[in-house]
Amino acid sequence: MHIRTLVTRRSITAVLAGLLLMGVIVGGLAKLRIDTDVDSFLPSGDPTVSALHEQARSFGGDPIVVVLESRQKHKLVLDRKQFPRLLKLEGQLAELPDVATVYGPATGVNQIAASAQNLLAQISGKRDALRARAEAAARSKHMPRDEVQAAGEAAVRTFDKRYGALFVKALPAGLPTTYNPQFIESVVYGQQGKPQLQWQSVVPSADTVAILVRPREGLDQAGTERLVDAVRATTTKANLATNRVTVSGIPVITSGLTSQVTEDLPLLGGLVVLVMLVRFVLIPTTAGWIRRLWPLAAAALGTSLALSIFGWLGIGVSLGAVALFPLVLGVGSSFPLYLATLADRRIVVSAALATAGGFGSLAVSPLPFVRELGIGLALGVILTLAGSLTVSPSLLAKPEERAVPANAAPVPSFRRRAAVIPLVAIAILGWFALPGVQVQANPEALARGIPELEQARYVEKILGSSGEIKVVLRGNDVLAPQALDWARNAEDAILANYGDQVRPVLTMPDLLQFLGKNPSREEVASAVNLLPHYLTSAVIRPDHRQAVMIFGLQLQDLEQQSRLLDGLRSVLPPPPNGLQADLVGLPVAADRGYTLVSEGRYLANVTGIVVAGAILAFGLRRRRDVIGAVLAAVMATGWALAGVWLLGVQLSPLTILLGSLTAVTASEFAVLLREASRGRGTRLRRVVTLACVTSAAGYLTLLASELWLLREFSIVLTVTVLLSYIAARVAVWALPGKPRSANRTFEPNAVTRTEVSV
Repeated sequence: MHIRTLVTRRSITAVLAGLLLMGVIVGGLAKLRIDTDVDSFLPSGDPTVSALHEQARSFGGDPIVVVLESRQKHKLVLDRKQFPRLLKLEGQLAELPDVATVYGPATGVNQIAASAQNLLAQISGKRDALRARAEAAARSKHMPRDEVQAAGEAAVRTFDKRYGALFVKALPAGLPTTYNPQFIESVVYGQQGKPQLQWQSVVPSADTVAILVRPREGLDQAGTERLVDAVRATTTKANLATNRVTVSGIPVITSGLTSQVTEDLPLLGGLVVLVMLVRFVLIPTTAGWIRRLWPLAAAALGTSLALSIFGWLGIGVSLGAVALFPLVLGVGSSFPLYLATLADRRIVVSAALATAGGFGSLAVSPLPFVRELGIGLALGVILTLAGSLTVSPSLLAKPEERAVPANAAPVPSFRRRAAVIPLVAIAILGWFALPGVQVQANPEALARGIPELEQARYVEKILGSSGEIKVVLRGNDVLAPQALDWARNAEDAILANYGDQVRPVLTMPDLLQFLGKNPSREEVASAVNLLPHYLTSAVIRPDHRQAVMIFGLQLQDLEQQSRLLDGLRSVLPPPPNGLQADLVGLPVAADRGYTLVSEGRYLANVTGIVVAGAILAFGLRRRRDVIGAVLAAVMATGWALAGVWLLGVQLSPLTILLGSLTAVTASEFAVLLREASRGRGTRLRRVVTLACVTSAAGYLTLLASELWLLREFSIVLTVTVLLSYIAARVAVWALPGKPRSANRTFEPNAVTRTEVSV
C-alpha cells in the first residue's frame, strides 16, 4: 500500500510538473516578439549606428515612400479636384501616430504659397509704412499736397528697386494659392513641363508624385508594422486618380521581413518535426513508441523552452527564430540516442556541451541577429540535454551486456599519416583562402525573397534611388556664411565626382540658393525664418547646431557601396574651424557591419573550434580524443572554405562563421566515432551516421523558406554536416584510440542504454 501511494504521488508530481512546464512554454511563446528591424542587421553599439539614431531623432528615420502614378500628366498636381485630395492625404499621413514628418508636393506647395503670401504681405506693409512715414514728415513741415505725394514716392522708389521684381514674377502666375494651377505649375514645373530639380524627390516625373513619411526615432518593429499598415490604408482611401500605388522604403522592407519570418516560423517548425517524425518512425526497431519518439520530444521541448525564455525576458528574436527549430531538432535529437546507446554519460554530456559552445560562439559576431541565433541554439541544445538526462532510467534501460570490441586499427603508421596529408593540405589552403571569400552583409540584400524588396527596386527605377546618405555638418552655428559656403562647395564636389551614383534629395544650399553668393549671417537667418519650417526643419536643426545634405543612392553590391562612401569622404572639402563633417546613414552603418564581419572572419571561425575543444578537454579523459575532434573541425572547415572560394560563393554574416558551425557537428561526430572504435563497434557508429542524416534533414527544411538568407544557410550547413562526418571518420582513422578489452564490460554503476532507432 505504501509503495502504491508513493508511485501515485510521483505520478501526480510528474503530471503537475509537466503541466507547469507546458504552461511556461505556451506563456513564453505567446509573449515571443519577432523583431527584424534594421538595427538587428547593424553592429550594435557602433558609432555609425549611434550617429544614425541621432539623425533619426533630429530629422526622422528612413522614410516610408508612397509613389502615386497617374495615366495623365500633371493630373495629381494641377487638377483642381486632385490637388486638394493630395493635400488632404499628406495631412492625414502627418497626423498618424509615430510619424515625425511628411514631405510631399502638395504640402510643399501649400507651405510655399503661405510663405509667399506672408512675404508679399510683409513687403506691401513695409512699403506702405515707408510711404506713410515720408508723407507724415512732409505734412509736419506744412508742405503742399503734391510735394507730400512726391515725398512718399521718393521714399518707396529705392524699396521698389529691390523688391518689386518679386511682384513682377508673381503676377503672371496669379495669386500664390493652392487653388491657382498656374501658381502651382510655376513653382513645381519648368518651361517644358518637367519637374524642376529641387522637386524631383517628390515629383520625379510629370505623371508621378511621391510622399515621404518619416517615422519617429526609436519606433520598434511592432510600431513600424502598424505605421506601414496605416499608411497603406490611408492611401487607399484617398480617392486619387491613380493607376498604380506603391508603398516602399526601408520600414516597409523590415515589416515585410517580419511578416515572412512570422509565417515561416510555424511552417518550418512543423516541417522539421514531420521530417524528424518520419525518420524516427520508419527506421526499423524493436523499441516501443515512447522510446522511439523520446529523442524528438526532448529536442522539441528544448527548442520550445528556449524560445519561450526569449518571450518571458521580452527579448525580440529576428531570423534566428526561424532557424532555431530546424537546427536544434536536427542536432539535439541525437543526444538522447547517444545516451540510450552509451553507458558513459560523461562522453555524451561533453559532446553536447561542446556543441552548445560552438553554437554559442556565434555571439562574437558584431551583428545582433547572428548573436541571437547563437545564444538561442546554445540554450536549446543545453535544455534538450537537460531534458534527456532527467528521463527515468527505466524508460530506456535494458539488461546489461558486455561490450563487443571493434576491429581497431593499430597505431597509425607513416603511410597512414601520409595518406591524410593531402586532405590536411586542402584544409590549410581553405583557411588561407578565407580572406578572399566574398561576404554579403547588405541589410536589403539579406531580405531577398520577399515581395517588398521587388517593390523597392521598382521605386528605385522611378525615383532614381532607394536609400539615403546624409552629409552632416556639426558646430555651434551651421548658419554662419562660411558654413553655407562649405556646404555649397561640398555639394558641387560630390555631384562633380559622383553625380552618376548619387543625386541630391534635399540640401541646405539648394534650399537657400535664392540668397546668391556671399550672404551675411543676418540674411541667412532671415531667409531661414522666412522659409516654411516644414522645409527648413528637414535639413537644419532648430538649435542651428546641425545641418544635413540628403542624397539618394541606388541598391548596389556592398563592396561597390563601400568604395563609393570612401570616395565621397575623400572629395569633401575640409570644414571651417569649429565645424565637423561626416557621412551618416543606413548605408554607412551597413558598410561598417560589412567591415567588421570581414575583418573578424578568422577570429569568428577559430572561436567556435577553440571553445568546443576547450570544453572537450575539460570533459573528456583522453587527450587524443580532444585532438581528433579539433582536427576534424579544422579539416571540415578548411574543406568547406576551399570549396566556397573555388566556386566563388558569397557567404552571409551567418555562413561566414563556418568554423563555429562546423565545430558543432565535427567535434560531436569525432568523439563518438572514436568511442565506437573502442568498444561499441557497429552499433554506435550507426547511431552517429543516422545523427548525421538527421542533422542534414533538419537543415534542409530551411529550403522551404522564401528568404534567400535562410536557403543559403540551409545549403551551407548541410554541406558542413557531411564534411564534418567525413572529417571525423578521417580523424579517427588517422588517430585511432586504444581498443577496450574484449572481456571488459561497461561501467558497473552505469545503466546501459538500449538502441532506440537502429
